[in-house]
Parts: sequence; structure tokens; C-alpha cells
Amino acid sequence: MGVAGRVIGVLGALLIAAALFYLSRYWFLTDLWPREGLFGLDWLTPRGGLVGTWLRGTPWAPFELLAWAIGSFLFLSLLIGIGGWIRK
Repeated sequence: MGVAGRVIGVLGALLIAAALFYLSRYWFLTDLWPREGLFGLDWLTPRGGLVGTWLRGTPWAPFELLAWAIGSFLFLSLLIGIGGWIRK
């Protein structure tokens, strides 16, 4: 893999990390896009914490952090598997 491949890999990892951070309850960058939502999508509000929003009103709401951690682990494991499959 050349330098361009590594740069693309690092940029992809940063993008994935930002997306996971946005899904978590610790998102603090609330002024990045307008209140009506990113790209006009109402469910992409600037306040972040999407996992908590999705679980609100369900019996799993108290386990938001656990659901976020398990989901992140499964998503990253899937990405590692896809990356290994692509490199073969």
C-alpha cells in the first residue's frame, strides 16, 4: 500500500471516529450546522447523542452507554473484517 492508500485510510479512520463521536452522548460541537439538521435531515440535529434519542421511551434507555459501546464494537469489527477481505 502506497502513501496515498495510507492517507486515505487515516482520513477514513478519522471520519469514522467523528461519526461514532457524534452518535455518543459526549458530542459538544453543537454549532457546526443549523438547527433544522445536517443536509436538511431532521434526525441529524446538531446536538448529537443519536443513540440516546433512538432509545428514549424504550426499556433500553438506561443502557444507552452500553448499547453505544456494543454497537461501536460490532461496527468496528465489521470494518476490520471488510478491510481484511478487501486486502486479499
